[in-house]
Amino acid sequence: MLDRRSLVTLLAASGVAPSAFAQAWPAKPIRIIVPFPAGQATDILARMMADQLTKALGQQVIAENRPGAGGQIGADVAAKAAPDGYTLLMVTISTHGISPALYPKLPYDPQKDFAPIANIGLTPQVLMTGLKSGIGSVADLVAKAKAGADLNYGSSGNGSASHLAVEMLKSAAGIKLTHVPFKGNAEAQMALQSGDIQLLSDAVPGAVGPVRSGKVKAIGIADERRSPFLPDVPTVAEQGIQGVVAVGWIGLSAPGKTPEPILDKLSAEVMRILKDPEVLEKMKSLSFVPAKESRQEFEAYIAIENTKWRKIIQDAGVKIE
Repeated sequence: MLDRRSLVTLLAASGVAPSAFAQAWPAKPIRIIVPFPAGQATDILARMMADQLTKALGQQVIAENRPGAGGQIGADVAAKAAPDGYTLLMVTISTHGISPALYPKLPYDPQKDFAPIANIGLTPQVLMTGLKSGIGSVADLVAKAKAGADLNYGSSGNGSASHLAVEMLKSAAGIKLTHVPFKGNAEAQMALQSGDIQLLSDAVPGAVGPVRSGKVKAIGIADERRSPFLPDVPTVAEQGIQGVVAVGWIGLSAPGKTPEPILDKLSAEVMRILKDPEVLEKMKSLSFVPAKESRQEFEAYIAIENTKWRKIIQDAGVKIE
């Protein structure tokens, strides 16, 4: 008796594999690999999508956590999975935007080994200063830096989005700041509030709490538009410095060579799900803006992100030892 892979191979030889196989799909449970630990934003969005896709497809969709190495372990598992529509991957700015430029020996190629399905959620970086810093705007920061002030900025680690967002600002503004990496954003937030560092960039979900409680001051949104979750905070561009756009994203992809009809169906379902009021409310509670990018748009977006972050990393001389 032919197994599924043998059947696909046989159908391919007859020239009808993609459509015939896609018509029978899905015939068994689907797994979404989450390359990060349970409880993080990527995991929460994955489980939300799994629940919605289960209803839409008539087969159980399960989120499976495979964390490690900044998302590389789970991404590698997905890259090597059969391209049959039964293994998907939650992809992020880390796994498919920054890591390809940061790690010279990445075990997967984010463009060749994957077929994008849809971008799901967006969250820009927020530039924050400590209350003891005396810095109330991006202009204040730039003025102090150009006047020779010894200013330190924290991040959640070397090569993280919070690190590279400030490197982008440094380059655009022509200023010097000293990088102080921490083990995570929570530790960096404490250092900002205590005055040990003067500046920190964090994604909106991590920034809204400290900002709204008045523990820190948000001075700029690293995006082309203001965040609906911090509407009173101007963008960096509004303050005269162009090109500082550091937006985190989480999307869904499949292994490369997954049949086009399956990718089209999944993309259409995700687009439909992202219009559901219940889903939108859940994303709002996480401080994420729905991306609603089709697979073709998402594919182009990933390519642009690769190019952008590679330049930032190379210009700043960022290396992971």
